[in-house]
Amino acid sequence: MAYDATTLPDVSGLTVGIIGGTGDQGRGLAYRFARGGQRVLIGSRSAERAGEAAAEIAALPGVPAGVVTGADNDEVARRSDVVVIAVPWDGHAATVAALAEPLAGKIVVDCVNPLGFDKQGPYALTVPEGSAVQQAAALLPDSRVCAAFNHVSAPLLADPEVDRIELDVLICTEDRELVGVVGALAARIPGMRGIYAGRLRNAHQVEAFTANLIAINKRYKAHAGIRVTDL
Repeated sequence: MAYDATTLPDVSGLTVGIIGGTGDQGRGLAYRFARGGQRVLIGSRSAERAGEAAAEIAALPGVPAGVVTGADNDEVARRSDVVVIAVPWDGHAATVAALAEPLAGKIVVDCVNPLGFDKQGPYALTVPEGSAVQQAAALLPDSRVCAAFNHVSAPLLADPEVDRIELDVLICTEDRELVGVVGALAARIPGMRGIYAGRLRNAHQVEAFTANLIAINKRYKAHAGIRVTDL
């Protein structure tokens, strides 16, 4: 079956929360979703800091009035339909575990990459559960969890002069319905496609490949992403 954007569900009415929305990746995704007209809630441990980040994003080119606001993580989790986890790896487990109750019944999209860095560059870390998203799924038994947006360049997301981001978002999940929902959110960003890439057990190599992309970007001074052929 070929990729067909016309079959994607309408997600325009969904509220997207970004846990870690004050970091580079979270802010970039928030900007792109908001620029596409999606209602976005910026989450942070500090509601004040979240509000400041939301105001900065709201002032960027192309963002409609009133679509971006900020709040603390707990409130964002409760008020959102879809919640993106975009926190640093070293705080991933604690942040996710603390939100298990407000995230119950919600769609949770984990884009965290467990990476280490040394003088030889980035490398994938071993995660006892198998991957960051599997750790999230174990901590959120009542949520609908998937991995996606692992390979999107934060500088490209944040650059107002970039109109299209030509890459594929690899989606790993046990819940096939999420592929359509998350794929439709990806499609809110011009040039982007959401592609099913297997069950959660396959997410570890998706997360780990980010280390290769960082190496590519450093060598070629680029913002490389993934594009799947023959779809």
